[in-house]
Amino acid sequence: MTAELQAPVRSLGSWTIGVVGIAGLIAIVAGVYASPLALAAVGIVIAAAVGIGWPHFLRIPAKKTLAAVIALPGAGAAVAAAVVPAPGYLDWTPAFVALGMMAVFVVQLIRGTGQAQRLESTLGCCAGVLLSCLGAGWIAGARFNGVREMLLVAAISAAVAVLAGLIRWPDSIVAPLGVVLAGLAGPLAGLVLSDIAVLPAAVFGIVVGAVLASFRRLATLRGAPLNILAALSMGLAPVSAVGSLAYFIDKLLIY
Repeated sequence: MTAELQAPVRSLGSWTIGVVGIAGLIAIVAGVYASPLALAAVGIVIAAAVGIGWPHFLRIPAKKTLAAVIALPGAGAAVAAAVVPAPGYLDWTPAFVALGMMAVFVVQLIRGTGQAQRLESTLGCCAGVLLSCLGAGWIAGARFNGVREMLLVAAISAAVAVLAGLIRWPDSIVAPLGVVLAGLAGPLAGLVLSDIAVLPAAVFGIVVGAVLASFRRLATLRGAPLNILAALSMGLAPVSAVGSLAYFIDKLLIY
């Protein structure tokens, strides 16, 4: 048993993760309506939070080093999405994902052979790099066609799915409930706030609900208490992932 598991840890409930996720969505919407610079700053902060907390969620060694390896590519992707010329808003994102994953492997090589949890660290941190970089999609979506209402609809659908995940029912009930509610929230928000078509908004809501339900299941399967950094990461990681979903669905179904 590791020293981390032996030491007492402050256990945080699912409501904390939900509050963090809702706060992240509010910050993104505020950044969308404030200025491109503000939205880029929010993207960098979310990438940093995901990077810092992800190693704590995974309960792996070398937390500080791996936190930097996860956070920096996400911050770089957010900056690139804010400054690159149109229409290649996410052209640099795959490069930052690749660099982050290469850095993860380098860190594991430097740690040497026989170290504990090398496989878990490698696979889990690669997933963390991807989640951190996907947040650049919020910035790309805001720059894509200037329709801020689409991102607001995306945030509302995600918020509904997050709130559904706070219900203390089994995953077999909460997961489909979250998908259905998010699928309904998208079209309703689209009709009230903009002229976005019902079908694309419904598709987006269903996809977002499925993604957030999977993150709820991931937190459930962990089976151990979360500290504040792990809860911060688990609250913002799905919010980051939804950003790129919103961008690509906007391009494929709406624009």
